[in-house]
Amino acid sequence: MPYDSSDGRPGFRVPPRLIIAAVFAVIALVGYIANTSTNPVTGKTQHIALTPEQEVSLGMQSAPQMAQQFGGLSADRGATQLVKSVGSEIVRGLPPEATPYPFEYHLLADRKTVNAFALPGGQIFITEALLTRLETEGQLAGVLGHETGHVLARHSAAQIAKAQLTQGLVTAVGVAGSDTVAGQRQTAAIASMVGNMINMKYGRDDELEADALGLRFMLAAGYDPRSMIRVMEILREASGGSGQPEFMSTHPDPGNRIQHIESWLKEHATGGKSLRK
Repeated sequence: MPYDSSDGRPGFRVPPRLIIAAVFAVIALVGYIANTSTNPVTGKTQHIALTPEQEVSLGMQSAPQMAQQFGGLSADRGATQLVKSVGSEIVRGLPPEATPYPFEYHLLADRKTVNAFALPGGQIFITEALLTRLETEGQLAGVLGHETGHVLARHSAAQIAKAQLTQGLVTAVGVAGSDTVAGQRQTAAIASMVGNMINMKYGRDDELEADALGLRFMLAAGYDPRSMIRVMEILREASGGSGQPEFMSTHPDPGNRIQHIESWLKEHATGGKSLRK
């Protein structure tokens, strides 16, 4: 037993590494919990450190670099205008609480990577590779509505906060787990893997929530939400019908997502509306 007693008797002394680890963990947890707000679009409580204005600034600063990674912006004026036009239709159908995000929709020149993504604050991108696979304007509206859902659900900002929490806890576990540097690194690596798996789960949930929001937004804009089923089929075809197991992926399997879309459609009947497909 460690010797630490003022009267000369054996006593217990907390190792300094555990104290340091506890400090790291408490700082990470308090910082995460303290930044709590209710999302006006989803109604959910979120832990987010960024303000909407900071999200907009971050997205606009990152947009040129992200575009460059996909070959820059497309030179196809007609296709670019189509993306912007459908994006504008989606924005016009958004609820008033969707402000203050200045949405911008961009077409990327990449003809190999089937992808679409959103940066914080409203910068939304789709590649030519995905656009050329879509068959109708309604399917494009579904893709852009989905990415708009990510922005309004503030998924990127929430993931940043979770990453900061995870890093703080990983650091704490690494410090507490071993007296040696090698041992701390091994423990931290294991903790990091577990933390990544937790965040992957949030990623799958985010995708499903963005699907539901996208369906809601495209319907409000006058597009047939059933078009999203074909979008999922196109994505599955583009992946060759295979890919990583769903458990190890941030994106749910398209077949799984189709089930959720069909459930949403049953709960939100389109009635006799004349919708664009």
